[in-house]
Amino acid sequence: MLETITKGFIIGLFVSSIMGPINILTIQRTLNRGRWHGMASGFGAMLSDITYATITLLGMSIVSGFMNEYESQIFLFGSVILILFGFGVYRSNPLKGWQPDELPKESRYLKDFASTFLLTFSNATIILALVGLYTRFSFNPILEGTNSLLVALTSFSAAALLWWFMLTTLVSRLRKRFKRKGLVILNRVVGTIIVAIGIIGIVTKLAPVA
Repeated sequence: MLETITKGFIIGLFVSSIMGPINILTIQRTLNRGRWHGMASGFGAMLSDITYATITLLGMSIVSGFMNEYESQIFLFGSVILILFGFGVYRSNPLKGWQPDELPKESRYLKDFASTFLLTFSNATIILALVGLYTRFSFNPILEGTNSLLVALTSFSAAALLWWFMLTTLVSRLRKRFKRKGLVILNRVVGTIIVAIGIIGIVTKLAPVA
């Protein structure tokens, strides 16, 4: 169970920390409207990620027999996906599309929540990242029963919640000294880590064969 919690937490943290449009939007709202508007946006993204995480796990469980038969090939394929995905994250420009938010700061938490949920849910490519992470970490808790699945999703959610809490807290406290260049650096760090996980997966899988 501890292994399920740990893997679920790591996967949830990686999925949430990718500095894409949703993270940028959350940062913008935090800077312009305040921390709790950023948190509301983060909650919307978290709910969408959990939905995709569940769908992906269910889909993988349906083809579990196929996955067991071709475990090595699928593991390597997942590692390659991670490398390509991480490389794309590294090369992407998180500042693209940055626009000053001139909307009034009135309470609109529900709108912030709903908008980020829909924006995140419209990006189905997150499934590729999830498949890559699931296969890299040999993560399929649904095969161990409903309780294991609930624990996995809870740890995934806890990691996502922690990320949005840390991000909005940091941005809120550094509002006066906030530098957008830091987003580029963060993006490259996350991308590098994802690529490294994929490379390590390939090396460890091929090492015994060599």
